[in-house]
Amino acid sequence: MQPQLMMSSSFSVLRVGISFVMMCIFYMSAVDSLPELSPQKFFSTLQPGKTTLAYFCQADFPSTSVFLEELNEADKPLQDYGISVTKVNCVTEETSRYCGSEKNLMKAYLFRGHILLREFPTDTLFDVDAIVAHVLFALLFNEVKYITTLGDLQNTENALKGKANIAFSYVRAIGTPEHRAVMEAAFVYGTTYQFVLTTEIALLQSIGTEDIEYAHLYFFHCKPVLDLTQQCRRTLMEQSLTTLNIHRFIKTMEAPLLTEVAEDPQQVSTVHLQLGLPLVFIVSQQATYEADRTTAEWVAWRLLGKAGVLLLLRDSLEVDFPQNANVVFRRAEEGVPVEFLVLNNIDLIVSRVESNMHIEEMHEDEDNDIEGPDMDIQDDEVAETVYRDRKRQLPLELTVELTEETFNATVTASDSIVLFYAGWQAVSMAFLQSYIDVAIKLKGTSTMLLTRVNCADWSHVCAKQNVTEFPVVKMYKEGENPVSYAGMLGTEDLLKFIQLNRISCPVNITSVQEAEEYLSGKLHKDLVSYSSVSVLGLFSPTMTTAKEEFTEAGNYLKGCVITGIYSEEDVLTLSNKYAVTLPALLLARHKEGKIESISLANVHAQEIVQIITNASLEIFPEITVENLPTYLRLQKPLLILFSDGSINPQHKKAILTLLKEKHLDSLTPCWLNLKNTPVGRGILQAYFDTLPPLPLLAVVNLHSGGQVFAFPSDQAITEQNLLLWLKKLEAGLESHIKILPAQKWKPPLPAYDFLSMMDAATSQHPTRKVPECIKETDVQENDKEQPEDKSEIRNERTGTLRTKHWKRSNWFEEAKKQFRHDNKEL
Repeated sequence: MQPQLMMSSSFSVLRVGISFVMMCIFYMSAVDSLPELSPQKFFSTLQPGKTTLAYFCQADFPSTSVFLEELNEADKPLQDYGISVTKVNCVTEETSRYCGSEKNLMKAYLFRGHILLREFPTDTLFDVDAIVAHVLFALLFNEVKYITTLGDLQNTENALKGKANIAFSYVRAIGTPEHRAVMEAAFVYGTTYQFVLTTEIALLQSIGTEDIEYAHLYFFHCKPVLDLTQQCRRTLMEQSLTTLNIHRFIKTMEAPLLTEVAEDPQQVSTVHLQLGLPLVFIVSQQATYEADRTTAEWVAWRLLGKAGVLLLLRDSLEVDFPQNANVVFRRAEEGVPVEFLVLNNIDLIVSRVESNMHIEEMHEDEDNDIEGPDMDIQDDEVAETVYRDRKRQLPLELTVELTEETFNATVTASDSIVLFYAGWQAVSMAFLQSYIDVAIKLKGTSTMLLTRVNCADWSHVCAKQNVTEFPVVKMYKEGENPVSYAGMLGTEDLLKFIQLNRISCPVNITSVQEAEEYLSGKLHKDLVSYSSVSVLGLFSPTMTTAKEEFTEAGNYLKGCVITGIYSEEDVLTLSNKYAVTLPALLLARHKEGKIESISLANVHAQEIVQIITNASLEIFPEITVENLPTYLRLQKPLLILFSDGSINPQHKKAILTLLKEKHLDSLTPCWLNLKNTPVGRGILQAYFDTLPPLPLLAVVNLHSGGQVFAFPSDQAITEQNLLLWLKKLEAGLESHIKILPAQKWKPPLPAYDFLSMMDAATSQHPTRKVPECIKETDVQENDKEQPEDKSEIRNERTGTLRTKHWKRSNWFEEAKKQFRHDNKEL
């Protein structure tokens, strides 16, 4: 993951090269969907490092349909973890020891390359949960430690004191749904925490659990413990063991234990609210601060995993509330007012939260009668990808690590790119990989210094640079305000941002010859590959206001597109050559070798930005998950050509001809390669119920009505046929094949509402229709004050900095809002 975090590849996680091939017993229609290979073909496909589990089918061997049906059902969840399920059919002409005896046919064999890792009796793979649990358990033997005695648990606990925390779980048996949930959690968090598993009831009884009927999970807080004689503090997860509940529980363990705030409780946001948990504010004042903080810490430990606890500093608060209130309670639901309470002891506070949880659980039980999304399959794909890449060694030496002592000296001494990240946050660590990849590409070629600050260690530095979310990239240049990168969190987009910022835009062109070189791409030929267009503004020397508007637009677009300005006495030479009246801009499309002219009469900076942004778009683009929001922002129906591979040149020619003749001005023509963007198959199935033959042309009206129209499959895609079909469509003579439902896109839980998180981010910045970069207006602060205790500064991450989300470009924000407003499914 090396991520394009904005849309996370095509909504699928990275593969780890693991295939799961069951030796089935005889052919059943129930497993027709599983790939089938001959033994020779199967073994020829084995590759070193790839993991495979094989079972060879024999038609004359008795079998149970239940097992094969469960195996077929397990195919999809296993694919989500990069594990494929395949059959190998035994044939008389080929021999294999796995096709031989009855004993062999009752087992499944796990290989890595040609080396046997594990064999499973098929009767242990009794359902989907058992299959997934056993396979992950086998693959995670280093991350999950199985123990049977109290001594084993004590030894593990002592070994990890001061080093790492433990997720200890008890399940009734291997292969149960609870075991699967623990394995899925270990798959994501296995490198962050030591997972320990047991099926021994006596071991659970020995640590003081009264109710041993159900599966349990404890979080052992061993990392802060330095005294080997001291026992690790333990927090019990009181919810049932499901993948989602374990994820939520671990997220609360990662959050700060106690946070100090001095703002309206109704406006405070923490990870607890996003996870559907309430907030408890312990009201404090200066005279009783120490005692109040001690009380708050006791409450925080009692409510860990159940609620977020904050210390509310009344003396610094501008909001009025009852003087006698010492506790403020805020529910997770939006729109519910906070409650001001008078509670005189910790037990009353805990009781208040637990009673609220009991009421919510009753409501959830009532709501469970209504069919909804399978919550157990929701997962943190970013964290999982970081886990999968955990063994990748990053050359961090290619970037300079900054501290409080070195930050100001570094960014003032040289032009610098600074990555502000948090070492404990999955998105930051995923983006760090992209950032290092950029450093590799720029090694030895760039004058820009690439640096990084871990805000988990240097929160004071990040706060002074107005960093309140992670990850953030800022560019520092001498004499200029810092510029924040707000593009996609991927290598190519960040590299483009850095490279295009090498020159000061707009570039001042001084002669007609230089202008021609600029338009041809020769002047900045090393940057042409990063900018699909070059924009040149033409002005007479007296057009002061128009030049100022264009210059402002060029500054906004810096790092996104190359802009230049020409305002010499002989400017009419260019205006006459390109048949345009001043003021104007020339837009050179380097790929097509074309130069377009656009009038700028009475046009302001923001309109110029919009003109250049729209003109920079391809006229017949390949639609991907990443660029779709850009084209949806145009608010036109999509004319999509679906293709299973490269586009047919004749089809492309037909559409480009109609574009040139202005027949497609009311549409956004595009094409989608299903091999590059597999999610297209799901889109087509939503339109047609079954996957239709390709290529296929469709018009999708997302912005008004949600109708989907399909070009007749019995007609060739030619200029004449397409133009006739579009005229019929415009006249209302064509029938739609589908109307997309006007349903809201709601996340299963607030913690998954990433769109709202991006809303919150962009609302803090002025609305501008500018792609990929945000110019900061605040002058960089000079850090003149030295902290009294630097260790305290490093530890501020427990209360001051909270990760909210990752930034996106303004153009994506606009497209996303329109996406939500229409309430349609593509």
